[in-house]
Amino acid sequence: METTGSATEGDPLKSGEDGAETGTAPSAAELKKKSYKEVIGLTKLTHWRTGFFFFSLFLCLTIVFAFSFILPCPVRPQYLVTWNRTFTEAETYDFLAIEDASKDKVMDVLFVLKDTEPSPNNTCANAGLPSPCVFVMAVDGTDGETLWGRPLAPEFHWAQCGLDDETGRTWDCLLSHSDQLTAVDKFTGEIRWQQPQPPGLRITVPVLSVPDLDGDKVSDVALVASDDTQTQLVFFSGKTGEQVGSSVVLDSTKTANHLLHRTAAGSYYVLLQKDTGLYGLALWRIAAKAKAGMEQGLKKDKDWEKTANATSGLVPMFESGSVRQVLRTGETGDPPNLLLVTGNEVALVDGKHPKTLWRFNTSSVLGEPSFGHFNKDEVLDVVVEDDIGNYTKRVMILDGKSGGVLWEVDLLASPNSPRPSAIHTTNSFSIFVFWGMMRSEANSSEPLESDRRSYLLHPLYSNVLLQSTSFLEHIITFKATLLEGGRHAAYILLTGPEESEGTLVLSKRKLKHDVPNSKVLRIATGGSSESNEDIKVAFNRLRFSDW
Repeated sequence: METTGSATEGDPLKSGEDGAETGTAPSAAELKKKSYKEVIGLTKLTHWRTGFFFFSLFLCLTIVFAFSFILPCPVRPQYLVTWNRTFTEAETYDFLAIEDASKDKVMDVLFVLKDTEPSPNNTCANAGLPSPCVFVMAVDGTDGETLWGRPLAPEFHWAQCGLDDETGRTWDCLLSHSDQLTAVDKFTGEIRWQQPQPPGLRITVPVLSVPDLDGDKVSDVALVASDDTQTQLVFFSGKTGEQVGSSVVLDSTKTANHLLHRTAAGSYYVLLQKDTGLYGLALWRIAAKAKAGMEQGLKKDKDWEKTANATSGLVPMFESGSVRQVLRTGETGDPPNLLLVTGNEVALVDGKHPKTLWRFNTSSVLGEPSFGHFNKDEVLDVVVEDDIGNYTKRVMILDGKSGGVLWEVDLLASPNSPRPSAIHTTNSFSIFVFWGMMRSEANSSEPLESDRRSYLLHPLYSNVLLQSTSFLEHIITFKATLLEGGRHAAYILLTGPEESEGTLVLSKRKLKHDVPNSKVLRIATGGSSESNEDIKVAFNRLRFSDW
C-alpha cells in the first residue's frame, strides 16, 4: 500500500521543522552545500581546540621550568668527616657551646679564646682593644670555617649560650669579661647590649632565665653571686641589660651552686646548694624583695610552700650533708627530676614534690655524671664514675627508675679524661662514650696522660667495648653531639696547653669514622658470640636521633 504526504521514521528528511508541509525532497546540490558548510565549521572548531590545548601545555611547561630554577630543591649540607682549626700563640678556656649559628639547621661550634688575630682582618687593634684580647668565635659545623668572631675586652670570666629559646630576647650568649656583661647574637656576633657588672659581686654561672619582670614583654635574667659571708641575686632586663630592682640577699652563708627549677604548678624556685643540703627559694619572694610589686604575675605553689621556713622562706628538698652537684635529668617531663651528688652518695629527687626517689652509695664521684638510655623503659639512666682507689675508677650506669646498677666496668683513671657522654639512637637506646684505660691495655699500674683512650658502649652488646686510638694532646673540653637533627653524630674536641699560651686545635671527628680502626675488647667471659667484624657493623648501622 502506498503512503504519501506523511513522514516516517525511516525517511526523516521529508518532515518539516515548523509543521509546514514539505512538498518535495531537497536536491542533491543543496544537500552537498549544507554538508560542506558543516564540515568547514567543525574543522575551524577543531583547530581552535588544538591551538588552545598546545597553548595551555606550553604555558604549564614554562611555569614548571621557571620555578625549577627560581625555587631549586634544597641541597643537603656537605660534611667533612673531620676538620681541624689551629690557632697559634693563643689561650682558651673550658667553654664549648653547640648552637645553630648559620640558620642552616646544622649545629655549629662556639668557643672563646684569647688571641691577637684569630682570623684575617679581625684584630684587637681594629676594635680599639689591647692585645691580646678575648674573642668569641663561631665556626661552621660542616667544615670548620669561621662564621664570625667578636673581640671583647679582657679578661674572660665565664660564658653561657642557649638563652634565646622562646624568650623574646634577640641574643643567645651572655659573657662576663673585664668588668662588663655582654649579650651577643649567635647568628651575627653582634653585641645586643653591654652593661657594667654590679660592683663588689663575683657572679657565677649558671645564668637563670626568668619570666618578664619589668613589663617589656622580653624574658629577663637573674645572676647569683656568693662570697664567704652571703649569697645575693640580681635581676637584669633581658632587653637592655639594665639592672631591675635592687640586689637581694638569698642566704647569709656561701652557697656552692644554684639552679632554677619550675614546679608542676608553674612556680619558679631558685635552688641553693648548701653545706647542709639542697633548698629552694620561691622566685616571687625574691622579686618582691627586689622591687615592690615585681612579683605580680609569678605563680605560687601551695604544696611547696607548706614546708617553707617561716623566717627564711627556704623549702628543704634534700638534707643530708653538703651537696656538691645538682643536675636536671633532662627528661621532657614537666618538671624534670633532679640528680644530686654528695660526698658519699648519688640521689634522685622528685621534681614535682621535694622528696627523694632513690639513693646510691658511692666512694667519691669523679667529675659530673651524665645521662642516657641503657634500657628501653624511656627513663634516662645515669652514668657515674666513682673513684675506688689505686688509680682506678668504676664506670657505672644506674637505672633511672630504681638507682640499681645496670652495667659497670673498672678503668684506670687516666689524667685529663673528659666526663662521660651519650648520644641517643632511633632504637630507643643510647651509645655511651667514656674515657680512661683498660688495665689489661696499660703498661703500668699508674696511668699517664698518654694512657688515655675513648670507649664506645653499645647496650645490645654490653659485654664488648670499642676502644679508639690514644689522644696525646691535652684536652681542654670535649662534647659528643649531633650536628644535625637525626644524623651525623660527632666528637668536638678543643685541645691545647693547660692555662698557658700555645697552639690550640679545635677539631671535629665523625663518631663512626674511628670504628673500622677501633679495637674490640671483650670485658666479660661468656659474652657476645658475634665476631669483631659483626660488632663493628652494628656500630656502623646505627642511626642517631634527638632526645
